[in-house]
Amino acid sequence: MARSFIPTLITTISWEGFHFAGHEIRITEAKDCYGAVVWPSALVLCYFLETHAKQYNMVDKNVIEIGAGTGLVSIVASLLGARVTATDLPELLGNLQYNISRNTKMKCKHLPQVKELSWGVALDRDFPRSSNNFDFILAADVVYAHPFLEELLMTFDHLCRETTIILWAMRFRLEKENKFVDRFKELFDLEEISSYPSLNIKLYKAMKKNRRSA
Repeated sequence: MARSFIPTLITTISWEGFHFAGHEIRITEAKDCYGAVVWPSALVLCYFLETHAKQYNMVDKNVIEIGAGTGLVSIVASLLGARVTATDLPELLGNLQYNISRNTKMKCKHLPQVKELSWGVALDRDFPRSSNNFDFILAADVVYAHPFLEELLMTFDHLCRETTIILWAMRFRLEKENKFVDRFKELFDLEEISSYPSLNIKLYKAMKKNRRSA
């Protein structure tokens, strides 16, 4: 999960370098915005996807990332063969699209899509339940905007069908993170599948409760 930083003294635009799924990935961050920075939880999730590619096969799967930020997780999922929709707030889409385009063009089986998603807003219009056929929902460090946690929960619930698997990496900082997990468990079966104590990060797998037998 190593990263390398290339300062603007050498290139015209600063970027950080990562290596996942057999590719060098160059990510441009926006230092003035929390959502456009690569956080450790994103590295944890990328590492997990790469090292568990057989168990959680992304090839030809429909994948949506919420709170995609810089796009690193979406890029890795795309390089692993998924049909990816990367989503975030409108002010982040420009940098998100730039990173995804520069790192996936001519490298991926399916061209990733970038789409606006504000948690809890216009979900029926922009992501109608009838067309939600996501095999996986990916999320890294999305529990940070504490005033919008109910909207985040609503968004998870809306995007999930009975067979959708959520892979969610989360860094615990405050008591509110624990309270959100408790609320989340009211709607989803939650399983901790990996832990990184030195980073205070846990990786979860979740599926909707009360699923009918396939």
